[in-house]
Amino acid sequence: MGTSWSVRAVSPPPGLAAAIQRILDAVVAEMSPWEPGSDISRFNRGAIGRWQALPPAFVTVLRAALDVAALSGGAFDPAIGALVDQWGFGPKPGSGAPPTDVAIAAALAEAGHDAIELDAPCLRARRTRAAELDFSGIAKGYGVDRVAEHLLAQGIAHFLVEVGGELRGAGVKPDGQPWWIDLEMPPDTNFAPTRVALHDMAVATSGDYRRWFAHGGERYAHSIDPRTGRPLANGVHSVTVLHPQCMLADAWATALTVLGPDEGLALAEVEGLAVLIQSDAGEAMSAGFRAMLE
Repeated sequence: MGTSWSVRAVSPPPGLAAAIQRILDAVVAEMSPWEPGSDISRFNRGAIGRWQALPPAFVTVLRAALDVAALSGGAFDPAIGALVDQWGFGPKPGSGAPPTDVAIAAALAEAGHDAIELDAPCLRARRTRAAELDFSGIAKGYGVDRVAEHLLAQGIAHFLVEVGGELRGAGVKPDGQPWWIDLEMPPDTNFAPTRVALHDMAVATSGDYRRWFAHGGERYAHSIDPRTGRPLANGVHSVTVLHPQCMLADAWATALTVLGPDEGLALAEVEGLAVLIQSDAGEAMSAGFRAMLE
């Protein structure tokens, strides 16, 4: 996934680190577009209209991604791989300059979750046009969940799992304290630090400061609005979501970042999500997030 992982566990058994690495390697082998032999790369190369068999884990992530895409009105979209590549944030090398309007329009015409048909019971999916899947907004969170579920299955009840800044905690530390974590603050901002306890809870943060490039005096962040095909310019610096599943925290953080402070917070309230949004307009918390701080 191009990042690191760490696990803190109470009384871990021998060989745990190797088992965790195998779990995360399996996620990469299925869901990384940087791997030519991965299931997602194979799917993106497949013939338009042809059903393709997929592993159960892949179907789980795809179904969750399509659900969030529908609920967010397309603010989160797992089928914008070509647009991500156009802007140089995917596996294809970028030019260091923004793509042309013509190139964006062409990629946008093929992209979109409505081009993906999923037959979950039969573990298969197909494309109705040349949309390319990209799980970069959900796969890390899923990897966290897979590791957490493995630990629970092994009888390990107290742990903190982290993959690329996304976390999930269960139980408590040996001293009886919960797994306290300080939320990542956007650089060059004056927001007050926030600390939350991860007790049977996961957290994911999406920010405009993690990957970007500058060209012609303009700064282009890696967060692409699937509706316009262009990087965001809505003043959102970061969105943090707390959720029992890290996969969904990951996806919703991306969706609400795209929607912006007002529409994003409104949707968070409708969906009952615990959300912190930090933007040029200030800091906003959903009712669910405020409840977790009390």
